[in-house]
Amino acid sequence: MALIGVFDSGVGGLSIWREIVRLLPQHDVLYVADQAHVPYGHRPLEEVRRFAEGIARFLIGEGVQVVVLACNTASAAALHYLRAVLPQVPFVGMEPAVKPAVQNTQTGVVGVIATPATFQGELFASLLERFANNVTVLTRVCPGWVEAVEAGMLNTPETEALVRSCLEPLLEAGIDELVLGCTHYPFLRPVIERVVGPGVEVIDPAPAVARQTGRVLAARGAGPSRGPARRRFATTGDPERFRAMLSRLIGVDAQVEPLRWTPGGLLERVT
Repeated sequence: MALIGVFDSGVGGLSIWREIVRLLPQHDVLYVADQAHVPYGHRPLEEVRRFAEGIARFLIGEGVQVVVLACNTASAAALHYLRAVLPQVPFVGMEPAVKPAVQNTQTGVVGVIATPATFQGELFASLLERFANNVTVLTRVCPGWVEAVEAGMLNTPETEALVRSCLEPLLEAGIDELVLGCTHYPFLRPVIERVVGPGVEVIDPAPAVARQTGRVLAARGAGPSRGPARRRFATTGDPERFRAMLSRLIGVDAQVEPLRWTPGGLLERVT
């Protein structure tokens, strides 16, 4: 039986959870939201790395066979580090989908939207070095987007104004590919597509991450659960608020386990 561990700073990683469950419906999944510290995007990379390690150690203690960092910021800050210090399980991380955007562009101008920490990490610099030859890659930080999703403001005039103010400079520069470099952003996709129009392809990396998770499990010989697959959710924030967002964002009604951080940086259940 394979238990997949998935974590994010908040509800954004549910966009990855949704694809994992769709592609791998026979596997148990445990999702952890670190809402005590959301958003991660403006925090120092070292701080995010500490949070990511604490969550990863908790998930390993729960018996997961693979850990998915369903957070671009955490991946930028901690993916290589976690693979080094916790080699007993494989880690699947996020990276902005620069490669397919570069392959598909007709204008030669690609837009990537993400948090400051994602752009500061070595992963993003490596992506540009490997794939962005002869193509202009424009980056934008989009303040307020994560907070809007966490608040459930998915399709309001205020949210559309946030989206428009961030994307208009990219549109004026001639992008025809837009990479969503934060797992919260797919929940704003209807607004994003309305703003950018049909001439811009919006790329969500969630399906690719789910496929990679499946490949990792297959390589480890991990079989499906023997009974109905279990879907567990936990948060360091307000469990009832998170439960309401589960229903709103992905149509799931489930109990949410409360977690808390110890002074020593460990994650534990609230009893």
